[in-house]
Amino acid sequence: MTRRLEGTVALVTGASSGIGHATALELAREGASVALVGRREDRLTDLAGEISTAGGNALVVPADITDAQAAAEAVERTVEGLGRLDTLVNNAGLMLLGPAPSADLNDWRRMIDINLMGLMYSTHAAIPHLVKAAADQPRQVADIVNIGSLAGRGAFAMSAVYCATKFGVGAFSEALRQELARQHVRVSVVEPGSVDTELRTHNTAVVQQQLATAIGEIDRLQSQDIADTVGYIVTRPRHVNVAELLVRPTEQI
Repeated sequence: MTRRLEGTVALVTGASSGIGHATALELAREGASVALVGRREDRLTDLAGEISTAGGNALVVPADITDAQAAAEAVERTVEGLGRLDTLVNNAGLMLLGPAPSADLNDWRRMIDINLMGLMYSTHAAIPHLVKAAADQPRQVADIVNIGSLAGRGAFAMSAVYCATKFGVGAFSEALRQELARQHVRVSVVEPGSVDTELRTHNTAVVQQQLATAIGEIDRLQSQDIADTVGYIVTRPRHVNVAELLVRPTEQI
């Protein structure tokens, strides 16, 4: 099988688990060298070993992207260590749900910092390198893929600020797409429905039970389903930009 990303470099944030972990593996299988960015260095190291064992190349970059300087340094370490940057996958995220009137304002700030500002910081630092890669071989195109959410298309009770951040991701992605289109830096947003990851386990037991009741006993998406979606987007021909892609479990209403 042709490794369609051979000779390119990808950076994946939130690579220590879930969608980020699966996406890093998927891009490596397509031939990309992958920078693994996240806060849990032990998990990143294990993932790098998995990629290396499979014949790929990975760079561990521990970083907290909610800090603008740390996000910029993660991008620079990627370019210094792997030589270039062709693909940025902004996956790192946090979902803390509950009624707005009794919310902990620190939880709101944490979601804004990770879901929105961290994504923006990483993107801002990456753009010059992506523009350069898009003007060069082997593919003459570069990609920013932002992981949004179904909650970025419709607002839901108990998730006011989470929805606000994901609506923001969608708006930021579309505006940036328009700015970078003529430079062949494609911008895409992937909006998953319910995915079976640790994301919901960051909530209280009560909220987790409410989520389970609301969604029901459906067959949820797996991280690999979203990784496959990202892989599809970044391997399209140069003239094709899949700007937005909503992925739901078949049974989710």
